Amino acid sequence: MGNHGSPEGSARRRPEEQQLGPVLRRRSQVQEGSTTDQRLLDSAGPSEWVHTDPWRVLRIQSEFIEGFGTLAELPPAISVFGSARTPEGSPEYDAGVRIGSALVDAGFAVITGGGPGAMEAANRGAREANGISVGLGIELPFEQGLNQHVDLGLNFRYFFVRKTMFVKYSQGFVVLPGGLGTLDELFEALTLVQTQKITRFPIVLFGTEYWSGLIDWLKGTVIAQGKASEKAGVRFVGPTTAYALMQACGLVNDHLADCAFRDPATA
Repeated sequence: MGNHGSPEGSARRRPEEQQLGPVLRRRSQVQEGSTTDQRLLDSAGPSEWVHTDPWRVLRIQSEFIEGFGTLAELPPAISVFGSARTPEGSPEYDAGVRIGSALVDAGFAVITGGGPGAMEAANRGAREANGISVGLGIELPFEQGLNQHVDLGLNFRYFFVRKTMFVKYSQGFVVLPGGLGTLDELFEALTLVQTQKITRFPIVLFGTEYWSGLIDWLKGTVIAQGKASEKAGVRFVGPTTAYALMQACGLVNDHLADCAFRDPATA
């Protein structure tokens, strides 16, 4: 009698058809080796698989799930960006505190990148105003964790997952003076507005002296040469004074996204 139904008989010759989870392999595409269950239960097997792209996809998926699950019930919120190097006690830091507080008074939760500097200032203002202070941190080799004023925090491995959370759970951005990370978030949002991936999304640049050079370049070169539309969803506000602060918060509350770059003189 044959032993075609036994494991021993199956092992003697290569099968013509092989089912590996949802994947069907036949003829020359059949692979030698163990089954998925065997590899799962083999504790002595190689561990390099945790660094492969399929495993990274699962990590990415888990970050999206964690972010969506944590932030889904967040009330209307504004994301505030700015330099991690803004020192406590500086005018920009104090402006960040006032902005965080004013946004809470206007009925918003405050979301930041969770770091020090301007981010800490906005979180501090939100916390001191008894509002919801959110920090969305990122795994970096040279910076610390979430600042002490964050009441609801998430740390991400991947920048693009974190960016999705900023945009999905914000009704607008307030952008204080900052470096490359701040510019990255700003131009990401501008691109989404420009391409109509997001609508009715105001972006407030706070601080005339700091941002006027960028605005002049965008208007005088990029827009003037037809490389971008003037209607890019940006409101430009004046000096960091109490009046400008309330102007910024008013613009955010208006939910205006269809507006031009504005000259400092007319802000």
